[in-house]
Amino acid sequence: MFCANSPVINQAGSYPIQKTHFHPNSENKMNPKNKKVETLRWRQGRLEMIDQRILPARFRYLSYRNGGEVAEGIRSMVVRGAPAIGVAAAYGVALEAMRLARKTRNGKQFQRELQKGIKVLAKSRPTAVNLFWALDRMQTIWNQMPNSSPLEIAPRLLQEAKGIHREDIEINLSMGRHGAKLLKSGMRILTHCNAGALATAGHGTALGVIRSAVAQGKKISVIADETRPFLQGARLTAWEMVQEGIPVTVVSDNMAGHLMAKGEVDAVIVGTDRVAANGDVANKIGTYMVAVLARRHRIPFYVACPVSTIDLKTPQGKGIPIEERDPQEVMGHRGIRWVAAGAKIRNPAFDVTPAELVTGLITERGVILRPNRKRIRELFRR
Repeated sequence: MFCANSPVINQAGSYPIQKTHFHPNSENKMNPKNKKVETLRWRQGRLEMIDQRILPARFRYLSYRNGGEVAEGIRSMVVRGAPAIGVAAAYGVALEAMRLARKTRNGKQFQRELQKGIKVLAKSRPTAVNLFWALDRMQTIWNQMPNSSPLEIAPRLLQEAKGIHREDIEINLSMGRHGAKLLKSGMRILTHCNAGALATAGHGTALGVIRSAVAQGKKISVIADETRPFLQGARLTAWEMVQEGIPVTVVSDNMAGHLMAKGEVDAVIVGTDRVAANGDVANKIGTYMVAVLARRHRIPFYVACPVSTIDLKTPQGKGIPIEERDPQEVMGHRGIRWVAAGAKIRNPAFDVTPAELVTGLITERGVILRPNRKRIRELFRR
């Protein structure tokens, strides 16, 4: 039976950032040359992930022992961000294979149960294409071992998961190098949601571009939309930038147009959970509004995305499944309710920005300006 027990909390005092409680008036910076955010890490046969639901008030790792726990961690947004979800899913497959290898030597039973585990992981978040990309990659490795025993398959799957983990960091660094060329010193960058180290295996996509520009000596400041209802911008993007001493200003989502009209935004950079074959982009709800405002005010709108996030099987944005999350997320926050009783609530987690509003896609293979089907196909030939 596929296990889904509650994860074991590990306070992880060895984590580079020692503070576990947030003090608004205190110095709480991280030296990026020596310390980095490890969103996910492999420790003593388990996957550990930062619990992003409680940042910045508290800091802790949760420890995961099997695929069912990892699926729940993805679903409940302990981990979020398409690249990080993909890495977590890969480890989820490996953990489940390890659990089953300890449980049975029967090859057919192992195959049936592991296949069930992969299906559970696939259902955890429907919009982020990296989830399915990672599961397909793990499935391919497994398919290449038809005559191997469970005790041989499990370590090979773990090796692949670790490889996906390492590759994601390298991909983000490469994206950062390409994207940093677009930024000039003194620019003020608006971002929506969190596309930083917390959304990836490390460095980040949209924030990775900013990190790379800052590392080159450019003076860059960040404007972070709150990103309602889960507040990824206010909680996570601001936290990351404060750790590294990069100037950041938090604004509510409905302030972006005002700042653009006043000439206080020089560019927009966001991440994405899926890019359709024609260049349409699915990202956190509210991104579409930001893109429309950027076009109105002639501000460049960039999307930082690994090539694995481009879904050639989905012709255009309307074919991207949009996750509807629990209405409780909109109703209030951490036990405080502000929606009137009896009101209906909608909670789509993502929206789609048409390709015509995207100035460029920043990938590890380079920047695609004015993305369309032809330019995206050419990217895959590089």
